[in-house]
Amino acid sequence: MNAFDDHPQRYALVNELHARPFPALEVPCQAVYVAVKEPFDAANRDRRADRAHLIALLDRHGAAHPGPGATHLAADLGRHALKWESHTEFVTYSSFVRGVSERPFDPHAAEVFPAAWLAAAPGRRVAAVMIRVEWMPDDPAEVTRKLESWFVPESLAASRVLDDAAVIAGDFQIDAAGQMRFAVFVRPGTGPRRIGRIVQRLCEIETYRAMSMLGLGRARELTGRLNALDPQLAGLVAAMADDHRAAEATLHDLLAIAAELESLATRHSFRFGATGAYEAIVNQRIEVLRETRFMGRQTFGEFMRRRYDPAMRTVKSAERRLEQMSSRAERAGELLSTRVDVERSAQNQRLLESMDRRADLALRLQHTVEGLSVVAISYYALNLAGYVLLPFAEALHWPKALLMAALVPVILGLVWLMIRRIRRAMR
Repeated sequence: MNAFDDHPQRYALVNELHARPFPALEVPCQAVYVAVKEPFDAANRDRRADRAHLIALLDRHGAAHPGPGATHLAADLGRHALKWESHTEFVTYSSFVRGVSERPFDPHAAEVFPAAWLAAAPGRRVAAVMIRVEWMPDDPAEVTRKLESWFVPESLAASRVLDDAAVIAGDFQIDAAGQMRFAVFVRPGTGPRRIGRIVQRLCEIETYRAMSMLGLGRARELTGRLNALDPQLAGLVAAMADDHRAAEATLHDLLAIAAELESLATRHSFRFGATGAYEAIVNQRIEVLRETRFMGRQTFGEFMRRRYDPAMRTVKSAERRLEQMSSRAERAGELLSTRVDVERSAQNQRLLESMDRRADLALRLQHTVEGLSVVAISYYALNLAGYVLLPFAEALHWPKALLMAALVPVILGLVWLMIRRIRRAMR
C-alpha cells in the first residue's frame, strides 16, 4: 500500500469535531453560565486579553492553564467544573456543580465567577444564565406550582423535550441579580450526557439570542438615517426630469447620497450578517429539542415566534431597505450620468458647429485678404515695371499714362496666377 502524506491540518480539523463535548451532569445540579463580548468587531478582538482573563480565574483556584492558542478548556475549580470556550465574537464560561441550593436560583450560586473578576473582563456581559436541574415530580401539578412561583407567568414558556425526557421552562426575564433563569425537570433514567445537552442548548439559545439582538439596535439607528436620506434621494430622482436644473449639480448631490449609503452598508454589513447567522443557530437549537406542549403552556418556539421573530424581521427589513436604496441611487446615478454625457455631447456638437462657422469666416476673410493682396502686390509690381519700361516707352514716344494702362492687366493677371499657384501648392 502506498504511503501518502497527510494534510498538515488533517488531525487538527478532525479533533475539532470532538473538542467541545457536552457536559455529563447528574441530577440534581445547577449551572451558571456567562458570555462576555468585547466592544469591538471580531476582526479587532484581543484574544490575548481573553486568555489573560481566563488565567486570572484559574489562578484563583490553582487550576492548570490552557495550551497556547487553545479555544476551549475544561477544568476543575474545587466543587465546580469549569468549561471555557472562545468563539468568533465572544467567550463563554460555564460552571456546573452537583446539588441545588435550598433557595431556588440563589444569587450566591453565581459567586463562582466573582464580581471583581467579572468587572475586570475585557468586554461586557451579554448573557448570564442560571439553570436549576431537578428530578421530575410524579405529579405534573407540582411542576406547574414551582414554575408559577419561580417565573413571571405572562412570559413563561415550558415544554417537554427530547421525547418527553425532560421539561424545560423559563420566562426570559433578567432577575435582580442579573441572571436569566431556566429550570429543567428530568425524568428518571435520562442519561447524564442527554441532560448535559439540554443544559448546553439552553445556554446557547440565550447567548445566540442576545448576540442576534445586537443587530436590532443597529437596525433602529440605520432606519433613522435612512428615513432622512429617502426623501432626499426621491427629490433628486424627481429633479432628473427638470430641464432647468443643471444635471451635473444633481449628479454631485446624488453621488454624495450614494457614498453615504455605501458607507452605511460597510459599517453595518458585518453585524447584519452575524445577526442572520445567530438567528439560524437559535432556531436550530430550539428545533433539535423536539418540543411538545406541557400543561397548555407556550413552547420556546412559540415564544420566539411571538417575541423574537419580529425583532429579526426588523433587522432584515432595515438591511433590505439599505440594499434597495443603494440600488436606487446606483440606477439614478447611471441615468444621470447618461444625461450628463448626452448634454456634453450636445455641447461638443455646438462647439464644433461654432468652430466650423469661425473657420468659414476665417476662410472668407482669407480670400478677401488675398484679393486685397493681389491689388497691393500688383500696385507695387506695376510701379516697378513702369520704372523699368519707361525709358523704352520714351524712346518709342509712348506717353507714360499709356504705358501704365497697358501694364495694369498684364501685372494683375500675372500676380493672380502666382497667388493661385501658391494656394494650390499649399493645399
